[in-house]
Amino acid sequence: MVLKTLVNMTASLARILTAGRWLHGPTALLFQLQRTSGRRSSSDSGGKDRGRAEEERGSMAYESIEYSVAGRVAHIVLNRPHRFNAIDAYMPFELERAVESANLDDVVKIIVLSGKKVFCSGYDLKQYAEAERGTGSYSQKMPWDPYQDFKLMSRCNRAWMSLWNSHKPVVCKIRGVAIGGGSDMALCCDVVVASDDARIGYPPSRVWGCPTTAMWVYRVGAERAKRILLTGQILTGREAADIGLVSEAVPDADLDRTVDELVAKMVSVPTNQLFFQKQVINQAVEQLGLAATQRLATVFDGMSRHTPEGIAFQRRAKEVGFKKAVLERDSGKDTVWSNMDIEDDPGPKSKL
Repeated sequence: MVLKTLVNMTASLARILTAGRWLHGPTALLFQLQRTSGRRSSSDSGGKDRGRAEEERGSMAYESIEYSVAGRVAHIVLNRPHRFNAIDAYMPFELERAVESANLDDVVKIIVLSGKKVFCSGYDLKQYAEAERGTGSYSQKMPWDPYQDFKLMSRCNRAWMSLWNSHKPVVCKIRGVAIGGGSDMALCCDVVVASDDARIGYPPSRVWGCPTTAMWVYRVGAERAKRILLTGQILTGREAADIGLVSEAVPDADLDRTVDELVAKMVSVPTNQLFFQKQVINQAVEQLGLAATQRLATVFDGMSRHTPEGIAFQRRAKEVGFKKAVLERDSGKDTVWSNMDIEDDPGPKSKL
């Protein structure tokens, strides 16, 4: 009885730690591998059918995503629809864990990333922008420590880049919105298909952000990337397809079918062939300096949240709510933080 209790407590602790991402790197992977291999050994020895094995492979606990396997395809679904799938503290690391699960599963050939109802509205500003400075994860009291911010955001960036680095191709399905951090996530995928009326952009480039994955310039070139990021432009899915930001845009009613047909064609290709083609293309992009660009973007992202203007934006979000502050930011009109570089402006000054 005592031994059984200890075993149950250990299993529960492993689930809690892994779901909360308090285990990292090899330790977390070891727990995951042990759990997955345990399921498969029981499946093999017990003679369970493939459907049951697939169900068990997808049954690991997640807070902010759903993971499942159907046939040769792994499905990762962002699962915070009540917040338009805004990114919370769990989502980046659960996404990374799900990608790792798909890569370790020999049955899986393709990963499809989507969101429940919509794709992703970016980082959850209700949690992060409205909070008192120093109480949330993404802002510190002044003077701030750039290292602490870089440690956090580079870890998030590594989670998004798990899509890029995945051995299995990742197809992203954008419905509704892919804004801010949501666009970071989507643009790390190998092929992106959007609905015509989806909204894709990085409006935090106007204040309080810099896209840490820096994929814009590699997808559409310097001129178009500058126009988008210097204005905080939000594109429709159709506009994004027209400039090559995404591969295709279709009416919303046809989105699921279009992605399914695309994935079916990819599934018919041997796994090793899919891997070869992806690696060759990724290597060409990486040779252009992707890692160095992302490192700089991640540093600047932290700086943008601790400039006088960034502090003013967060103060405004705390005063009137993040929704109104975001509307003011994205209006294209002057705001309280627009001209704070003028010497006689009375706004807060950075102590960097």
